Amino acid sequence: DTPCNEMNTDNFLEEIKKVGKDLGITPTIIRDEELKERGFGGIYGVGKAALHPPALAVLSHTPDGATQTIAWVGKGIVYDTGGLSIKGKTTMPGMKRDCGGAAAILGAFKATVKQGFKDSLHAVFCLAENAVGPRATRPDDIHVLYSGKTVEINNTDAEGRLILADGVAYACKDLGADIILDMATLTGAQGIATGKYHAAVLTNSEEWEKACVKAGRNCGDLVHPLVYCPELHFSEFTSAVADMKNSVADRDNTPSSCAGLFIASHIGFDWPGVWVHIDIAAPVHAGERATGYGVALLLSLFGGASEDPLLNLVSPLGCNGESHTEDMERDSKRRRLV
Repeated sequence: DTPCNEMNTDNFLEEIKKVGKDLGITPTIIRDEELKERGFGGIYGVGKAALHPPALAVLSHTPDGATQTIAWVGKGIVYDTGGLSIKGKTTMPGMKRDCGGAAAILGAFKATVKQGFKDSLHAVFCLAENAVGPRATRPDDIHVLYSGKTVEINNTDAEGRLILADGVAYACKDLGADIILDMATLTGAQGIATGKYHAAVLTNSEEWEKACVKAGRNCGDLVHPLVYCPELHFSEFTSAVADMKNSVADRDNTPSSCAGLFIASHIGFDWPGVWVHIDIAAPVHAGERATGYGVALLLSLFGGASEDPLLNLVSPLGCNGESHTEDMERDSKRRRLV
């Protein structure tokens, strides 16, 4: 709910540092021209026109005995004017909440680490203000993203996927993540696809799709699946002059799914790990107030790796890959039969 003149990228970084200090973790921060020099063309391209420069920030929890590495990647657009593809006067108000994914991951990371988390966990924050100015990205510009892929910009208001593409590529290449989950207020179409109360999930794993739905029911942050079919939908981004465009050719062809596929393409559709995309554009707010959606969902979904017994109980992913919910359902059936 904090307005962008207070919660700009500088202040968001201060919030990250506060959480880090509380947990005894020093964040890694890559900022401004260093982003350009190191190849983060997505984050830099989106945020370079703003007064407060863009940044990639990472909080890392690496306990002894960890058996896998998890990365949560959050969209932190502190304000979204739409850039040169500018939003109208009725759609721009409320865009102070376009950092809802990054905010949820920051809150969930703090709570998760405090409750004791047994696996390596990285919170990756992709921070930028999508501003209008002389340095703003233009439609027709081509950016090289951290994955090495080139992207022709045909809509500067499709910016969240650009910064997240850099974030997930960093999680894959630099952090060696086995599981990558990105959370974002990504598409207005999400509210049409799955409604105001259910976030949308897109993933390369049927097991994790089911787990997200169960975790949402257990904690109250509801989730519903989108169609995952890159072989039919990724062609929406075809470009004559780059590896891809950043916005779809046909907005009537499941645009929320396509937006998620854009992010996944920068890891690679043949990547052997688990990728989960959560689009929270609608449930991140109720009317004019933010809801804090996403914190409970992440705690519930990954509760199996927590030392907290309650989080163990609500997690749908048990130690043997079998859901605790299914165990409880079977137990209740046994009781009824007795």
